[in-house]
Amino acid sequence: MSGKKTKNKDNKQSSWKIVKDEKFRITVGLLTIFFAALLTLAFVSYFFTWKSDQSFEWGQVVSGSSVQVENWSGKIGAKLAFIFITKGIGISALGIPFVLFILGFRLMSIRLLPLRKYFRITLIAAILFSLILGFILGNTGGYLGSGLGGSHGFFVVQWLNSVLGKTGTAFLLLLSTLTFVFFTFPKSAPWFKAKVASAVSNKTFVAPATPFKVEDQATEKWNESEKSPFIEDIDDKEDEDLDTNFRVVPTIPEEKIVDDDVELTIEQPVIREEAVPEIGRPVEQEVVVMGNYDPTLDLSHYKLPPLELLEDHKSNNSEVSNEELISNKNKIVETLANYKIQIDKIKATIGPTVTLYEIVPAPGVRISKIKSLEDDIALSLSALGIRIIAPMPGKGTIGIEVPNLKPEIVSMRSIISSRKFQESNFELAIALGKTISNETYVFDLTKMPHLLVAGATGQGKSVGLNAIITSILYRKHPSQVKFVLVDPKKVELTLYSKLERHFLAKLPDTEEAIITDTQKVINTLNSLTIEMDNRYELLKHAQVRNIKEYNERFIARKLSPLHGHRFLPYIVVVIDEFADLIMTAGREVETPIARLAQLARAIGIHLIIATQRPTTNIITGVIKANFPARIAFRVTSMIDSRTILDSPGANQLIGRGDLLFAPGSDMVRIQCAFIDIPEIEHITDYIGSQQGYPEAMPLPEYKGEDPKSDVGDVDLNKRDDLFDDAARLVVMHQQGSTSLIQRKFSIGYNRAGRIMDQLEKAGIVGPFEGSKARQVMYVDEVSLEQFLSNMSKN
Repeated sequence: MSGKKTKNKDNKQSSWKIVKDEKFRITVGLLTIFFAALLTLAFVSYFFTWKSDQSFEWGQVVSGSSVQVENWSGKIGAKLAFIFITKGIGISALGIPFVLFILGFRLMSIRLLPLRKYFRITLIAAILFSLILGFILGNTGGYLGSGLGGSHGFFVVQWLNSVLGKTGTAFLLLLSTLTFVFFTFPKSAPWFKAKVASAVSNKTFVAPATPFKVEDQATEKWNESEKSPFIEDIDDKEDEDLDTNFRVVPTIPEEKIVDDDVELTIEQPVIREEAVPEIGRPVEQEVVVMGNYDPTLDLSHYKLPPLELLEDHKSNNSEVSNEELISNKNKIVETLANYKIQIDKIKATIGPTVTLYEIVPAPGVRISKIKSLEDDIALSLSALGIRIIAPMPGKGTIGIEVPNLKPEIVSMRSIISSRKFQESNFELAIALGKTISNETYVFDLTKMPHLLVAGATGQGKSVGLNAIITSILYRKHPSQVKFVLVDPKKVELTLYSKLERHFLAKLPDTEEAIITDTQKVINTLNSLTIEMDNRYELLKHAQVRNIKEYNERFIARKLSPLHGHRFLPYIVVVIDEFADLIMTAGREVETPIARLAQLARAIGIHLIIATQRPTTNIITGVIKANFPARIAFRVTSMIDSRTILDSPGANQLIGRGDLLFAPGSDMVRIQCAFIDIPEIEHITDYIGSQQGYPEAMPLPEYKGEDPKSDVGDVDLNKRDDLFDDAARLVVMHQQGSTSLIQRKFSIGYNRAGRIMDQLEKAGIVGPFEGSKARQVMYVDEVSLEQFLSNMSKN
């Protein structure tokens, strides 16, 4: 009996593989396109040959060689045209080959238009148009046999006239047409309502006036969206049809393989074909009737990168075989049996690079005893990267993660096109890769709110950063997010320089948008703290708590640009090699980063810091305290793993994108999505070729400590009110740092810089020495107080 079930299951799986086979789908797609072309020729020619092509029966289509027709598609075309046009819906039948063309290309995985959406629209429009033609034109003197509306339009209208009368039928058709238009073009309903209201009141409809006067160019842009047309193209709502390219492969039932006394359950994850977004679709805009502001109007024709720019990196023969699963299971059981540990059950969950074996130990077995056998199990399996999770969170099992012999490459294309990523409502959705159960892992960067990424050289850290950046580029308009890219190595992030006029932010009068110089990094980070303070002032005046609420009020025109308000894009700061900055700049970098990490979440500034040296002198306590979300690629020692994650595990990864993600208390093992350099070049070229802003988004102007600055023009008779307190501060700490003064007195960096110039002019601190703190010329506070007293007398 079980053999019969297994055979039936194998037959179903075999049939399903045939349906999924690319060659089969292309063949069926070409046949569908051919049939659509045949119908098109048949319908068009029928308009001219209908009289002579109606005098034969179905049986004569094949056997009646003496029957001659004039239809361009022969007898089969003439008969089909007779059925669909004369006996059907008239000239509306032309919608049938239109839908078949879309279906044929869809079967070949070419997305021309959303299938379900256009099938629905075409079906309703064809029926409605047939009725309208039947009502207005009747049978048109017998043209096409029963009129332009076909038999359907003519006879249904006759019945409606007998029931409702001609006036009632006319109103019913008008109401049906308006309903169809309202649901097909959602913005037409408010427009229609406004026109009716205007006609009733005999006044011209005008959008509500803004409570402020238009005085400059910026405010004129604010009002542009009121003049925007309401009618949107059908493709503007493409996300409504994401499920058209989505099919669900039925879950393969649990397969139980009995070997000796231990039962192994193989659990295949549900594999879903991804929902492909429309190629090059325009970014959905916030153009709403009643005058809502649209931040995307400056680049209204911007299109998101198409999916075709990414490659599908598929591995050949990467499937895990039953033989491999059973072999690993037997070795695990045998190893544990050698230490007198009995197992009741094993379940295997196959992932892209590792397989999770969940074991249920016999009663009385201590978990710590199994945990201590980690190295023994790795030795018996001859595998690198064995990791034991004891116990599994939320389960009564113990997990043993074993690398697959032939790991699968997770392509960025499969992640970006996934339904989970496309339909996520996250503000900054990041598609990181696939979990051990083959599910796409997506998280919201705004909820983290900052990321610490660490891993040894060559383990996938830079690819992970590229995956994060690509995720944002595939979801956001340039007006909604900006990047500040810091690349001390000068080779990793330079590919994104082509996005300068679209997605990048930088200091004014800075030539390169990708920051590589240490001093410019310091200036940029301090400029971001100024931007942070400015944004908090805007939030305070707007009486809101975060950037999302602020932008919602601004879009609704409840905040006036004349009062200093503006639309606030998210700012994502990516630092590729943090260790180099700490070594060269030290606290000059750590201090503004700590401030941003502590305070910048609410105002939309998010930090992503990466390092290949996860040591305690690089990832300090201050950094760790403010970066709760961490990504760890493979590291060389358990100490490094504890430095990143506060627990071991990263040292047991297998590399090549294998990572542990700790968004909070729990850890998730993920295979990072792979995106190659040519793919990034294609994306940046595509975005860079589109119309952009005149320049990169300017950050607030910041005057750093210039080693060549001339303090000779500093007037000590106009000392700052905090001069004496600042002098006592630097002498007490023996550290002449502008950021120290700024932090302790909670003042802006410009004011702190002026105080430092005054201290240098007075001889309390030495000249600027690059990344080092200035030398303090007074060693004790007694001598300083005497000096300050003399200055006051003078």
